[in-house]
Amino acid sequence: MLRSSTSPSCRVVPALCAVALLLPLAACSGVGDSLSRTFGFSRDTPDEFAVTTQAPLTLPPDYSIRPPQPGAPRPQNVPDQIAAQEALIPQTALAANSAGMSPGQAALLQEAGPPAPANIRAEIAQEQTKLNGGGQSFADRLMFWRAPQPTGIAVNPELESKRLRENAALGQSPQTGQTPIIQPQPRGWLAGIF
Repeated sequence: MLRSSTSPSCRVVPALCAVALLLPLAACSGVGDSLSRTFGFSRDTPDEFAVTTQAPLTLPPDYSIRPPQPGAPRPQNVPDQIAAQEALIPQTALAANSAGMSPGQAALLQEAGPPAPANIRAEIAQEQTKLNGGGQSFADRLMFWRAPQPTGIAVNPELESKRLRENAALGQSPQTGQTPIIQPQPRGWLAGIF
């Protein structure tokens, strides 16, 4: 007869230790509730005192509203030309609609003051350049030390004006003939580095 090398008591002790360690964990009410809520074992019912009712629907106070006519333009739609003017020049659109403004809107526009100058963006850019100390940081001056080179083909202005005058004197169109360009100077092999 073969005997087992482990006795029954050696098997029971680890099981009892595991149960003893899990009992305090299960006894914690916060952990047990959140676990049971996570796995769907408990249900949360709504609080009957926190439920609110919504206000009933009401009719507008003005009963003289007419139903829309089929095919008629909608009064809230703005024509494309006026919408473009409002987007580009708000003051023009406000001046055009000043006849239909309420007294509150007129007072608000009057308190807003005069319109901004046309070159306001350039003025703000100059002020920011002054505040930033020249517009370029040390890192920008270090990395971008060369002036940007113009792109494209440069037209020779003297020769072009002469060509246009000759075409006008002969009664030809300005497109007749080739436009004179300034030929780029040949660059050395060190020009790309410096």
